[in-house]
Amino acid sequence: MTTVRATTPSPTTSSPPTPGPAASVPSDGRPAVPSFAVITGAQVQHALRGREKDIVAVIENAYRLHGSGASVNPPSSFLRFPDRPTARIIALPASLGGDVQVEGVKWISSFPENVAASIPRASAVLILNDHTTGYPFACLESSIISATRTAASAAAAADWLSRDRPRPVRIGFFGAGLIARYIHTFLEGTGWSFDEIGVHDLAASSSAGFRLYLEQAGATGRVTVHSTAEELIRQSDLVVFATVAGAPHVLEPSWFAHRPLVLHVSLRDLAPQVLLTATNIVDDVAHCLRAATSPHLTEQLTGNRDFLDGTLDDVMSGRVGVPADRTAVFSPFGLGVLDLAVGKYVYDEVARAGELRTVDGFFHELRRYG
Repeated sequence: MTTVRATTPSPTTSSPPTPGPAASVPSDGRPAVPSFAVITGAQVQHALRGREKDIVAVIENAYRLHGSGASVNPPSSFLRFPDRPTARIIALPASLGGDVQVEGVKWISSFPENVAASIPRASAVLILNDHTTGYPFACLESSIISATRTAASAAAAADWLSRDRPRPVRIGFFGAGLIARYIHTFLEGTGWSFDEIGVHDLAASSSAGFRLYLEQAGATGRVTVHSTAEELIRQSDLVVFATVAGAPHVLEPSWFAHRPLVLHVSLRDLAPQVLLTATNIVDDVAHCLRAATSPHLTEQLTGNRDFLDGTLDDVMSGRVGVPADRTAVFSPFGLGVLDLAVGKYVYDEVARAGELRTVDGFFHELRRYG
């Protein structure tokens, strides 16, 4: 019978990071076939809880590696369903080098109608592959990893894009689901505090639930549920879009006349006319200009990419500045390398704690000729 057992990792040092199990080799020097570990959502959450600053540093390192060319990040593949037009499943393959050295793929589904059944919209797994042999060595529950890397990316962008402007003290969340909750957690966990927190969602129950979360979490700032999108945007210095919108629905540039910082996490909320009045920062140019994102639609409208000012890595390295006299919009497509970076961090933490659960005999056909 196949069994799952906990294993105790070999002693490791803090740098480089803990190797995957395939990194060990037999005495004759040949690469070894790895063990295969399954890491549950509870283990993932335990490894990440309360470590917002560490995870933001992991994300920033991944962006720098990606910007330096130490990564492979092919286009995501979208599986869509003619009978369920709002649903999709996406594969994000990637390879991350540098001090991380791991390959893998995230397989994440988005079924918005799940919410009506009181189960989460998104579910996901992340497979990590060994850099030397290519063998998969871990399968991790990844909805938490995905939300974490999204929130950490947003927190990093909020920090870097606000360094040359007054730090926002009024935040507005457009979309009040799980991603909004994670972004708020990461902002507060990395030192942000707000005098006012605005909330707007098309579903009153979502606004009420998010407000309850904020109150129970002891969030700083007065919480206001806004009845209109315009009201939320005009009264916020930092606007977070975390919706499931499939096409632009915020059309009026004048709503941004006060030049806020915008975390356009859901990518399809803003009309091209809004982006054309802003400083536009993305995570990766080629990735963002596809799949009918707002930047993609802007490129199609204008016939060029001149409206893009650079990537977050450009901002972090000082190659691109973010002036305070324009609205600043961060539109991240969401890179697979970020999932790998956070997933490898989780794997290392679980391994260091001696809590890896490996599946005995997972790889069975190991002799070339039987």
